[in-house]
Amino acid sequence: MRVCIVGASGKLGQYMVEQALERGYEVVGVCRERSVEKLDRFKGRITVIPGATNDREVIERAVAGCDGALVVLVPRGVHGYATGTTQAVLDYAPEARLVFSCGWHISLDGQDVYSWKLRALVNIAGPLAKIARFADLDDQVEACRRVFASDTRWTVVRGSDLEEGESQGLPVWSRHVGDPILESNVTRRVDFARFMVAALDNDQLVHEAPAIVGRQSPSAFAHAAPARAG
Repeated sequence: MRVCIVGASGKLGQYMVEQALERGYEVVGVCRERSVEKLDRFKGRITVIPGATNDREVIERAVAGCDGALVVLVPRGVHGYATGTTQAVLDYAPEARLVFSCGWHISLDGQDVYSWKLRALVNIAGPLAKIARFADLDDQVEACRRVFASDTRWTVVRGSDLEEGESQGLPVWSRHVGDPILESNVTRRVDFARFMVAALDNDQLVHEAPAIVGRQSPSAFAHAAPARAG
């Protein structure tokens, strides 16, 4: 399988590169020019295409001939970065298996129930980040809206709070934030990457927006019976 990883130089992206290579996939990584050196440890093992991920020409080159694409949706700045990235991937890889990453604040069907902490983060920190022109959460919302409306074979993986550490195994998931199994709200970043890569060949996740939590988190243990593995 030939896989494009959009946002390959970030922490999550590098973990996804590792996971994809372990599976024997051919990897094409996209990252900003100033971040290419972060991928030096993969030199000779992957193809790196430098450029802004919302540059349509860059994405067109990167996804050409790819069977799948893993896309880190980053709402950087206030100029529709995530939306531009998403639209380019949808346009140039319509037949590929597409897996996008985002946070719990995205909702597929409006049935999610959010804690006051998450609501405060979105309603207070979100506008402040936009005023500072650092990030725009609405951009990520719009990007996901376009994914949900497309007829591609997509999955949107919604991550909890992330922490570093050794893998605890494939995270468990639920369709709605607020479900008891997600209460611990923590996942190892390496396992978020593992879930993303595993979703490429999991047809049960097509047109799903799984909210994930660490397999060894307290809430996952407490509600193991209804847990879904990726």
